[in-house]
Amino acid sequence: MVILVPGGAGFIGSHTCVALLEAGHEVVVADNLCNSKAEVLDRVATITGKKVTFYQIDVTDAEAVNAVMAKHSFNGVIHFAGFKAVAESVEKPLLYYYNNLVSTMVLAQACLKHGVKRFVFSSSATVYGANKVPFVETMALLPPASPYGHTKAMSERILMDLVEANPDWSVMLLRYFNPVGAHPSGLIGEAPTGIPNNLMPYITRVAAGKLARLRIFGNDYPTVDGTGVRDYIHVVDLAEGHVAALNKPAKGVQIYNLGTGRGTSVLQLVHAFEEANGIKVPYEIVARRPGDIAECYADVSKAERELGWKAKRGLVDMCRDAWRFEKNYYVKD
Repeated sequence: MVILVPGGAGFIGSHTCVALLEAGHEVVVADNLCNSKAEVLDRVATITGKKVTFYQIDVTDAEAVNAVMAKHSFNGVIHFAGFKAVAESVEKPLLYYYNNLVSTMVLAQACLKHGVKRFVFSSSATVYGANKVPFVETMALLPPASPYGHTKAMSERILMDLVEANPDWSVMLLRYFNPVGAHPSGLIGEAPTGIPNNLMPYITRVAAGKLARLRIFGNDYPTVDGTGVRDYIHVVDLAEGHVAALNKPAKGVQIYNLGTGRGTSVLQLVHAFEEANGIKVPYEIVARRPGDIAECYADVSKAERELGWKAKRGLVDMCRDAWRFEKNYYVKD
């Protein structure tokens, strides 16, 4: 199939490009590079031996998106082109509502215009709000704790309504948990600009001496050690989940959690990184971060049952692969 991947130069997008190419699909990436670099796609080509077609556009620009759509006969879209930092969304809600919602609507409208009926959406476990863990796809959604979460829930609603009006469409809503790690080659990984918003790249920057210490946001949650508990999933497993979803022949809306089904606290992840790599990571406890919840982990049985997909890589793999990427591309900067 020929797949359009908006946001394909980013962390999850680039790993999914690798998985798609290795599965025999053709990949076209559209990305404005606001939090990524075009050279990542060269590394994708190095890993796979296959080139990616790249357009540097903003997918909130309907004219630009339609121009790309007109040049290719796409079989599907995997939409990664969303801002994703919970705390930043609290500080800059309009930025998040505009980018995340408009990009979804522009892409969906372009798909309607060009006859593309297969749409995979990069959603999030934040749509569950403060539900009781483990989160299950059949749960009624509670209000998310951040504007970021609201944009994901609203985008899901937009796509559900689109399918109501167009029942021959196939929409996959993939609710991610916490992707970490990097490709085992060390060529691609999580490389945010500025100070990282996500935990693992913050840990690796501290380990590399780029930042003095890790800040842990709160140690008074009702969890095993007071720090937040999340379902960390290796990004390569997550990428393979997208290929499994894309290959499922199903009309209508399908919803899947993509995680491991296991909760790990922030401190447990820090200690796992230290043990896996033989490096101490200094940290300090600071105040809770707006928009965070105490626990977030998945019931992943539906994805295993219906997609034949299951996360295979553990915490040690996540920590070693993330550090390998950091050493390859950032320690010497």
